[in-house]
Amino acid sequence: MKRVYLDYAATSPVKDEVLKEMLPYFSDVFGNPSSVYSYARESKKAIDKARDIVATTINAKAKEIYFTGSGSEADNWAIKGVASALKNKGKHIITSKIEHHAVLHTCEYLEREGFEVTYLDVDENGFIDLVDLENSIREDTILISIMYANNEIGTILPIKQIVEIAKRKSVLVHTDAVQVYGNILIDVIDLGVDLLSLSAHKIYGPKGVGALYIKRGTKINSLIYGGAQEMKKRAGTENIAGIIGFAKAAELAIENIEEHATKLKKLRDKLIEEITKTIPHIRLNGDPIKRLPGNVNICFKYIEGEALLLSLDLVGIAASSGSACTSGSLDPSHVLMAIGLTHEIAHGSLRLSIGDFNSEEDIDYVLEKLPEIVQRLRDMSPLYEEVIGGN
Repeated sequence: MKRVYLDYAATSPVKDEVLKEMLPYFSDVFGNPSSVYSYARESKKAIDKARDIVATTINAKAKEIYFTGSGSEADNWAIKGVASALKNKGKHIITSKIEHHAVLHTCEYLEREGFEVTYLDVDENGFIDLVDLENSIREDTILISIMYANNEIGTILPIKQIVEIAKRKSVLVHTDAVQVYGNILIDVIDLGVDLLSLSAHKIYGPKGVGALYIKRGTKINSLIYGGAQEMKKRAGTENIAGIIGFAKAAELAIENIEEHATKLKKLRDKLIEEITKTIPHIRLNGDPIKRLPGNVNICFKYIEGEALLLSLDLVGIAASSGSACTSGSLDPSHVLMAIGLTHEIAHGSLRLSIGDFNSEEDIDYVLEKLPEIVQRLRDMSPLYEEVIGGN
C-alpha cells in the first residue's frame, strides 16, 4: 500500500543533513556550555554559531535570539513575560479568536490573574478587521499578539500593518510565526515586531526546540528561572544537539525557500482545483490567495472529519481534521467556528498540508482515493440522503 504523509503543518521528519549535523553533539561534543573547560567551550561555540545562523534567517541580531523548548514555550514566554514586566503600566492584551492554543490558553491564564484580554473577531477567511484592532487599543493595552499565519486554514495575516497601528499607540507586538518560518521569508526589521516565535520541527528539524526573537530593548521577564543560560533570560542546560539541528534546518530552509514555496504552491493548487472539480458540497477554508503555500483546508458537508481521517489512514494517507474528536473532545475547531461555520460543516473538515518530500504522484494518489471515500461516507449519511432526495 502506498503511504502519503500530508500533515507537515503538524510536524515534519528530520532531514538527513540535519541529523548528520546533530549526531556529534549527543556523544562527542557533550560538555555543559556553562562550564569553563575545553569540553564546555566547544559546546558554547557551537551554540553561538547556531544562534548567529537562526538570527540571520530572520534578519535579527544574534543577541535577540533566545532558544526555547518549543514554539509553545516561546508563545508563553512572550505573553507572560511582557505581562509580568509591564503590569504596572497596564493589564490589557489584544489577540484574535483564531490563535494557536499556546496563545489562547496563555491569555486565559492571564485573565485568571487579573488581566483583561480582547479576542478580536475574524472574517470568513480568517482576517481581523484593522479598524476593529485600532479601536480595541486602550490606554492600558500593553501587548498585541496576532499570529503571522493560521496553522489550520493557512491564511496569512497583515502583520506589518498591525505593527504600524500598534506603534502609533506605543503597544508591543508579538507574532507566532511557527507556520510561516521556512515557507515565507521573515524580516523582523521590515515587519517591526517586538517578539516572534519559531519552532524547529516544522522546518525538518528536531522536536523539543524553538526560539523567541526579542527585539533589543523590549521589556520582558523570564518564564523559567534557575541558571544564567540564554543570556540570563531562560534557565536550563541547553539542548545542544537540538539547537544545532534547528540551525541546520533553518539554514537549509532559507537556502531553498523559493524553490520550496513554488513546488508546494503547485501541488496545493492542483489539490484544490481537482477536489473542487470532482467532489460536490465542499467549502475551501482560508483565503484562496493569501495562504501558506502548502495548506489545503476543505470542509466536506454531510460527513464527519474523524471518519474521513480514519478512512484515509486505511489507504495510507495521513492528514488532519479541524474536528478535535480524536483528542477526546466533540467540539469542532475553534478556528472554523470563528470564521462562521456551523458545527455540522466544521466537523467535516480536512487539512492536507504539503511538504518537501511530497511528489505529484502523492497528490494524484490522494485525488484517486479521496472522492471514493467521501462518496462512501456520504452514502451512509441520512442527512445526505435527504439532500440528494431534494429535501
